[in-house]
Amino acid sequence: MELHNNSTSFEISGASSRVQEKWNKPQRSRHKSVQFEEDLIHEEDPRLIYINDWRRTNDKYEFTGNEIRTSKYTLITFLPKNIFIQFHRVAYLYFLGIAALNQLPPLAVFGRTVSLFPLLFVLCVTAVKDGYEDWRRHRSDEVENNREALVLYAGHFQKKKWKKIQAGEVVKICADETIPCDMVLLGTSDPSGIAYIQTMNLDGESNLKTRYARQETASTVLDVGTISGLIKCEQPNRNIYEFKANMEFNGQRFPLNQSNIILRGCQLKNTEWVIGVVVYAGQETKAMLNSAASPSKRSKLEIYMNRETLWLSVFLFIMCLVVAIGMGLWLERHKNQLDTLPYYRKRYFTTGRFNGKSYKYYGIYMETFFSFLSSIIVFQIMIPISLYITMELVRLGQSYFMIEDKHMYDSSSDTRFQCRSLNINEDLGQVRYVFSDKTGTLTENKMEFRRASVYGKNYGSFLIRADPLEENGSVHATTIEGRGQKLKSQIAIDNELMELLHKDLAGDERIAAHEFFLTLAACNTVIPIPTPSASCTESGLHEYVGAINYQGESPDEQALVAAASAYGYTLFERTSGHIVIDVNGEKLRLDLLGLHEFDSVRKRMSVVIRFPDNTVKVLVKGADSSMFSILAEDSGRNSHVRPATQSHLTEYSSQGLRTLVVAARDLTDEELSEWQCKYEDASTSLTDRSVKLRQTAAFIECKLNLLGATGIEDKLQDGVPEAIESLRQAGIKVWVLTGDKQETAISIGLSSKLLTTDMNQIIINGNSEDECRSLLADAKAKYFVKSLDCGSEYLKYKKDAEITLDDTKSSTMPQQHSGKEEEMLSTSHALIIDGNSLVYILEKDLESEACIFTLFQVKALICNRIFFECSFAYS
Repeated sequence: MELHNNSTSFEISGASSRVQEKWNKPQRSRHKSVQFEEDLIHEEDPRLIYINDWRRTNDKYEFTGNEIRTSKYTLITFLPKNIFIQFHRVAYLYFLGIAALNQLPPLAVFGRTVSLFPLLFVLCVTAVKDGYEDWRRHRSDEVENNREALVLYAGHFQKKKWKKIQAGEVVKICADETIPCDMVLLGTSDPSGIAYIQTMNLDGESNLKTRYARQETASTVLDVGTISGLIKCEQPNRNIYEFKANMEFNGQRFPLNQSNIILRGCQLKNTEWVIGVVVYAGQETKAMLNSAASPSKRSKLEIYMNRETLWLSVFLFIMCLVVAIGMGLWLERHKNQLDTLPYYRKRYFTTGRFNGKSYKYYGIYMETFFSFLSSIIVFQIMIPISLYITMELVRLGQSYFMIEDKHMYDSSSDTRFQCRSLNINEDLGQVRYVFSDKTGTLTENKMEFRRASVYGKNYGSFLIRADPLEENGSVHATTIEGRGQKLKSQIAIDNELMELLHKDLAGDERIAAHEFFLTLAACNTVIPIPTPSASCTESGLHEYVGAINYQGESPDEQALVAAASAYGYTLFERTSGHIVIDVNGEKLRLDLLGLHEFDSVRKRMSVVIRFPDNTVKVLVKGADSSMFSILAEDSGRNSHVRPATQSHLTEYSSQGLRTLVVAARDLTDEELSEWQCKYEDASTSLTDRSVKLRQTAAFIECKLNLLGATGIEDKLQDGVPEAIESLRQAGIKVWVLTGDKQETAISIGLSSKLLTTDMNQIIINGNSEDECRSLLADAKAKYFVKSLDCGSEYLKYKKDAEITLDDTKSSTMPQQHSGKEEEMLSTSHALIIDGNSLVYILEKDLESEACIFTLFQVKALICNRIFFECSFAYS
């Protein structure tokens, strides 16, 4: 059974049925192959990648090369495209019209050439600015495309420029290098086929991700001369969290998923080298498909100027129309006197061939029309083109001062402020809302194990009270006796819990504690990496001790595994089929039968393991909102432990800790056999794979015995409270999304100064539409005007108030509510809403009930219990 590192939502796509006849597998494998063949019928237009044969792969020249382009213009398209974009400004169209009118002889007011200079000047200045910005993109693209990678050619790896790499080629990436294209892993420097990548360029996360090469290819990849096979994968798409494919290799066929692919832009870390085959290149890579074309950005001030220009144009049109009508009426009244009136005539009075002919006179109607056009030229100063020229020059000066600002310089990275788009400088001072995630944005994303509730008993209380753990001597460095292995990090431990784990007892509490830490050590995707290091003994002699460094996608899992190691349950080895845990110096090998990753629907994770005595257990951890509902109801043990554990969870959450519930149960032979059949079918299914895996997990994630709960601390980053306080003082509202429990979210909000003690906390946490409606109505009645809604009366008030604290706001509301508004405006409000309530509000037509909170004096908003596909299960 292979260990998969991706979430259960990851799917695999179909494979070819040709090698089906070559397989000589047991009946279960044959059943699975038949399932593959049936599903392949529904697979539409798969992409065929012939390993190490790029010519055959791209024989129809349908795949793009690996060259990328992020620039907006080329030499051919720059002039027409840039002019087209610039003329999105209404004023430019107006000035172009004025210049065109001035070229007509009857309407010429200024010199024909001179009238073009202002418009040409502003167009040229903007074009030069846009051209410089795009030139920098071209230069960046050229550097990226001309980087080199090792590509397999004639049995040897040779350097080749990135832009010349083709789909189907085999590429070798060395440590700390960037991945040039989307590749399926064939092998790594690690014998087990594990590779570590950093995906910061894709998703902003700095923690390392684990990827795997299939054992079928990892064992033969060193013989590069014989690499061949076929990959059938899905067409290019933007989903970086999913990959559906399968591979035919050496007469075998097996599925591939997200854990087997490394994407362009990632960096290889803690791995000497990897070898992979290119499946997507260039513009078809997931990174480039998610990279939108450089937009033409316009600031709010520019949008406002366009709107005002339209109104001024309308006013100008009316003025010129009045002048034209007046001119027509005057001509009609004096049409018989035009030859004798001063400064006006309609015929030549001279001798020769022009005598008696029309003198620049085109009739009353045409003269009226020309008068209208001439008035437009005369009154053109109502929309001054100099304003736009000034704006462009001011933006240029602003960018210079921002780039040279010493307060915006970061000495640690030797980087300064970068102004990438000069069109939106002024928008920096008009930000009203800041939307932020909590973990890794407000916090350090460095988890520390602090509290534990085991069998209804609370441990680690003193660790919260004592900050300087090192001074109290309560820091424990784990050493595996007799094996020279030592945990790299230092973990604070609870002596009472440590004594319980080392007692030679067979009571329920001791067994629960054992299974509790066994679950922490086994139910995860963390990989232990032994690294040699030197330590000095008391006698002064140097002794080489192997240090264990844990690598995983989730810092929470790393903290839990490190905590288990501190208490004597050290994860020592992990492969696709087994794990080895050192329990107080005794090596315990556990067969890994299956792993159900966390997903946003289940909000939990489980692992099925077989012990040396053939006992099979399912170990589960997850959010309390999803765990308590699957506990065994008729268990006297749960009835004793559950109330105490829930009390401890509330206590941990109020202290700002991330909480997790741990449970387990034994599986009978019948349950194991049925689950294995379901698990194999679900893990290889090509349709609705995630749904089938959830159903399979639900089959064993039930009737669990509660073991306890954990509390993990994720400290705020330095300067976060001060930064949020500054934003609030500037009138900027901060909205935070988090998957934490409500109590944890409020505690973090107070410590980060997102919430203050003088704020009215409006809490919406309903479990149904009616309950949410009731909570919204109660909050409106308590903190806002009872009869206020989002109708025209309120919108008029909102428009005048502009969501500020002006004393004049209440004057725009009806007098019967003025006292209530004054009281409301004098107090700040914070909205705390959970994910379920947010769904009801957005899907059940309750926006009108909730809009008063977001449009009125809600200074801060915290939305807790928000889960995404890549989130972990902490509540």
